[in-house]
Amino acid sequence: MTVAQICERLGLEALALPAPDREVTGAYAGDLLSWVMGRAEADCLWATIMNNVNVLAVATLADVSVTVICEDCEVTSEITQAALEKGVNLVRTGLPIYELCVAVSEVLR
Repeated sequence: MTVAQICERLGLEALALPAPDREVTGAYAGDLLSWVMGRAEADCLWATIMNNVNVLAVATLADVSVTVICEDCEVTSEITQAALEKGVNLVRTGLPIYELCVAVSEVLR
């Protein structure tokens, strides 16, 4: 399933979608950036509440398909612009991380 399809199915708010056709193969939840860098699998959806520019670097290094900022955490226009420039798919949801990951699991089955 693609990033765009998951966004549509789960009602995720697109903040930056430079690669909406990228495939999503699973999900990873985590807020400790160094932990995510070493453990998130390429092509997964990454769920976090972190909302700073370092998230974009981690998303790039881990090669995730999309980063989802959960619990309606604020995302600045600078982060959104940087996501577009770096080619990072960035979306937001009001759901808690756990509920998002359960929903992603159901959609990917």
